[in-house]
Amino acid sequence: MNEDLLNILSNSNKDIDNQKLMDYLSDKLSAEEKHDFEKTLVDSELESDAVDGLYEFKNKKDPLMLAEELNQNLQKQLQKKRAAKEKRQIKDLRWLYFTIILIILIILIAFFVVWQYLH
Repeated sequence: MNEDLLNILSNSNKDIDNQKLMDYLSDKLSAEEKHDFEKTLVDSELESDAVDGLYEFKNKKDPLMLAEELNQNLQKQLQKKRAAKEKRQIKDLRWLYFTIILIILIILIAFFVVWQYLH
């Protein structure tokens, strides 16, 4: 069984065994085991809906391909946001500091020139 498929419910209810889930989706369980597995899903409507959704896939690799495509699209969106954020930042602060110091020096020189002129 594909390792990625085995981790499909790794952060969810610990009562559901991932291997048993994969066997259920692949119709490898006996009728009694299917019934027992479905009884564990009765308590959680969300998990029951998730298993029903996974069961509807004709090709069991489709969820993985869909998840991979979603991850790639998410990475592209995050990269675009990172690039836009970097564009907004001031790249070279040395010129900013230089300009501020230059303005302060001009103000100080002007102050001393005016002060000397008045005295």
